[in-house]
Amino acid sequence: MKLSVRVRGDWFAVPCKGTEKVTWLGEESLRRYYKSKSRTGHAQEKVYEVRKAKGAAILDPDDAIKDVLDENDFVTVVLDSDISSPVTGPAEPVYVEEKVAKTSVESATEYISLDGNSLSTDDLLRLGKGHYLIKLTVEAEQKVLKARKLLDDIVSSHKVVYGITTGFGKFARTTIEKSKLIELQENLIRSHSAGVGPPLSPERTRMLLALRINVLAKGYSGISMETLKQYIAAFNANCLPWVPEKGTVGASGDLAPLSHLALGMMGEGKMWSPKSGWADAKYVLESNKLTPIKLGPKEGIALINGTQLITALGVEALERAEAIARQADIVAAFTLDVLKGTTRAFDSCIHDVRPHKGQKMVARRLRSLLHSDTNRSEIAESHRFCDRVQDAYTLRCCPQVHGIVNDTVAFVRTILSVEVNSATDNPMVFADTGEIISGGNFHGEYPAKVLDYLAIGVHELANMSERRIERLVNPAYSELAAFLTPDGGLNSGFMIAHCTAASLVSENKVLCHPASIDSLTTSAGTEDHVSMGGFAARKCLRVVEHVEQVIAIELLAACQAIEFLRPLKTTPPLEEVYKLVRQLAGPWKKDRYMAPDIDAVTKLLQEEKVWRKVKPFMDNYHAQQDVETRVFSPTSSFSAEAPPPATKRRKTSSMSRPR
Repeated sequence: MKLSVRVRGDWFAVPCKGTEKVTWLGEESLRRYYKSKSRTGHAQEKVYEVRKAKGAAILDPDDAIKDVLDENDFVTVVLDSDISSPVTGPAEPVYVEEKVAKTSVESATEYISLDGNSLSTDDLLRLGKGHYLIKLTVEAEQKVLKARKLLDDIVSSHKVVYGITTGFGKFARTTIEKSKLIELQENLIRSHSAGVGPPLSPERTRMLLALRINVLAKGYSGISMETLKQYIAAFNANCLPWVPEKGTVGASGDLAPLSHLALGMMGEGKMWSPKSGWADAKYVLESNKLTPIKLGPKEGIALINGTQLITALGVEALERAEAIARQADIVAAFTLDVLKGTTRAFDSCIHDVRPHKGQKMVARRLRSLLHSDTNRSEIAESHRFCDRVQDAYTLRCCPQVHGIVNDTVAFVRTILSVEVNSATDNPMVFADTGEIISGGNFHGEYPAKVLDYLAIGVHELANMSERRIERLVNPAYSELAAFLTPDGGLNSGFMIAHCTAASLVSENKVLCHPASIDSLTTSAGTEDHVSMGGFAARKCLRVVEHVEQVIAIELLAACQAIEFLRPLKTTPPLEEVYKLVRQLAGPWKKDRYMAPDIDAVTKLLQEEKVWRKVKPFMDNYHAQQDVETRVFSPTSSFSAEAPPPATKRRKTSSMSRPR
């Protein structure tokens, strides 16, 4: 058997029979470490302990290797000098921390065929979650082969073409001799692997890798079929390079992140797999029976030119924004009912005369969730004789504000759906015309601009939600117990949960400053305008995350508020939401540790469980109620008992009147 052993950051392939003891493995690994360093004459180190690299489980030195380790396992050897003083005890072993949830790994069996033209944003997200394996369509393979043949012919004819037989950027006029063309591509990857910061998560790295494969499958990059299939094999084996999240200016594409992706595929740098955790790329590839890629002419630049980091992160932000936007409508409806608001503001008459698509859609959702002939609310019926005719803007204007968020999401989807299936390489290989043309498809302005727009749009959900939380916890507005606690003073209730929501909303206001309005000249003036799309994507994701958390706090507050209205019930769909939340977070009878409940309900929203729970009720409402329940209005010229004869598409309910 063979093991991959790490000693002070260096990895060694150590063959053994398996019958040797763990003690032998530590000593043999240390011997190989000294041999590689040629440290003769120095005091010899001693092995302190041997651990599994993944999880850092300590191995008993007297155990046989085969009893505690498997073929191609990854091991860390900790030396005496790697630990702290005897007074403080042994330090943590020197190894790259795992910090990857088990949910990051799924065993996919179903394949998705990529052709560079038909990948949806939803499928890209599913690829990131590990739901699919990848293969190419026959048509895509033919295009890739055809483009590569043209490129090989050009190299054989000694023509001067940018990025193939020349340097890059400022060195575009420097011609490279044929014997150094492979070195040119390898140097490109190594020098451009200059990113910083924490690595992308396995999910996001899978999205990045899948998206790059999809772009290469279009057949305009000149990549070889061998290299492309090695990328696919690495994706299917869950071998994911270390890609730092920072370092791209978004033109000429996401050079640094995509270079790190390629570097790992070359067997250099770090790589992650479910089996090894983070380890040296060459050993991760080898343990998964994969070989490092060997670049041919133009292949280096073919692998790193493009907007795939911006787009991959942007797609995640888009899908999560859509999910929280539609669930924000549900939570807002819950809050409105427990605050004894009126549904009259959602009357279709109002929205038909300002017929924005998103506005009408949100109003329609709210009508299906709130008091109606199909879904009756005892809370709504309890205040039908009150004299208030309208609510605060954060309740009354949900269709107008939430509506534009939905329209923003729809617009961003049109742009990113095109970007996902776009050739963003440079130079581009056009096999049908026999040309290689330099252009600017790598520029990230399109995804950068719409992701700034998405951040601004989705932020308003939290802006509205935080104000509704204030109305829930403030007795002057809610007429409920202050901060939703039955024993105020001794207990603080939702006081600081509201502060958390306020802090997240305030932070979002800074994050919503557009990144794409900035530009800094790079590459000695050659790249004199850049998109800053990488930061636009990263901060958009942060904004969406904050929105999810604020909506979670509002949902918890609404569920707590209804406890003060019991035994009255809200509508059936909203009661189902209440039950769903109560499976994770019980009522607050006295103060308790609140952060876990916020995290749990945030996850509930991220997994769209609230939406899936309510959607059948909404569908049933629209199927059962072909006319709209119209609540009584004291400003109308007819009474609740005498509905207007001219209105045939509505009916009036005397059971629900505004406050």
